[in-house]
Formats: sequence, structure tokens, C-alpha cells
Amino acid sequence: MTYFKSHWQLLVLTGVVFAFWQTPVVVPLKILIVFLHELSHALAALLTGGSVVQISLSPDQGGFAITRGGNLFVILTAGYLGSLVLGVMLLMVALRSTADRGVIAILGAVMLAVAVLFVRDLFAAAFCLGAGLSLLTMARFLGHGANDLALRVIGLSSLIYVPYDIFDDTIARASQRSDAYMLAEAFGGTAMLWGALWLAISLLVIAACLHRVLGASSNIALPFAR
Repeated sequence: MTYFKSHWQLLVLTGVVFAFWQTPVVVPLKILIVFLHELSHALAALLTGGSVVQISLSPDQGGFAITRGGNLFVILTAGYLGSLVLGVMLLMVALRSTADRGVIAILGAVMLAVAVLFVRDLFAAAFCLGAGLSLLTMARFLGHGANDLALRVIGLSSLIYVPYDIFDDTIARASQRSDAYMLAEAFGGTAMLWGALWLAISLLVIAACLHRVLGASSNIALPFAR
């Protein structure tokens, strides 16, 4: 009971996300997590000496990142695990700092920059521009509490979506051409093997994150105020 009182807001948010997971309400949030996935591929390419040609998103929660050069192992691995790390970082900012508005603004600016530099199709451009402008507007005009809530929702959704996506893409449907499938082609093993390894790592990261950031209480004062 004490645990519930100390973290009831996160528990409720998690329950709400799960409750609406298969409904259109959560689709924009899922596509945002897919954006983080493709962004992670792109960042891995840039950080290992490569370049980014194109980033795309689709209404059915798919996407791709076309890169040149860089470390292929790191780039392929970065999609799922990189997006999870970004989600963990967003949740940690929400729970352990007061930089919520600044981080929301940075995320919005990154989405606008990606739309201008790397997006070539209409849906992805519309989504990145719309979401980026919405995040910048939120950072500018809404208070700390609202921005904190937004980061919590995005971070928690990443923690939920990434393990599910790994299992669905690499284990339940191991024959489809996923990141794990391409990793197996290039470096050996099987898609299911790489997927199982990524799933285990993701669950360990999530457990470590929650152990680290929850603290005595994760609730924020209501109503929201500047």
C-alpha cells in the first residue's frame, strides 16, 4: 500500500497506456517511439563515422533509416536498445530533474531538424513537423507539471513498447526482415537469438532504471502550475 501511495501516478499512467494500447488513441505515441527507434539508428551511424540518407515513418507504426558507412553492428543494434535508452533518459529527466521544459523543447527541435534534413515522404514530414511544433508549443506555454507529465508518458511508453516490439519483430515473427534478421545475415546467429539477447538486455535496463529513479516517491503535485 505504501508503494502504491508513493508511485500511484506512474502506476495509473502505465495502466492507462496499457488500456488504450490497441486503440487509435495511442497510435501517435507509438509512432513517436518508432521515431526514437529510427533516430537511434541515425545517431549510431553518425557517431561511428557514417552518414544519414533518409528517415521515414509510416501510419502503421513502421519506419526505416537509410545510412551510409559507420559500424553496421552498432547501427543495427541501436534501433531497439537506443530508443529504449532515450526513453529511459526522458523518464529520468521527468523524475529526477527540473529540466522538463528544456528537454521537451530539445525533442521538438530535433524532430523539426530531422524533418528538414532527412525526411523525404509526406506522412513522416507531417508527423515530425506536427509533433515537433506541438512539443515546442508545450515547452513554451505550458508549465513544469504538464511538461513533466509528457516526458513521463513518452518514457513509460518506450519502456512498454520496446520489449513488446523486440518480441513481436524478432521472436514471434522471426522470419520477417527486422534489424535482428539483418544482423544475423551480416554477423551470424539467428534473428531469434539476437532478439532474445536484446529482449533480455532491455528488461535488465528497465529494471535498473526503475530501481534507480523511483526513489521514495515519484508523484508530482496537482494541479499543474508554472
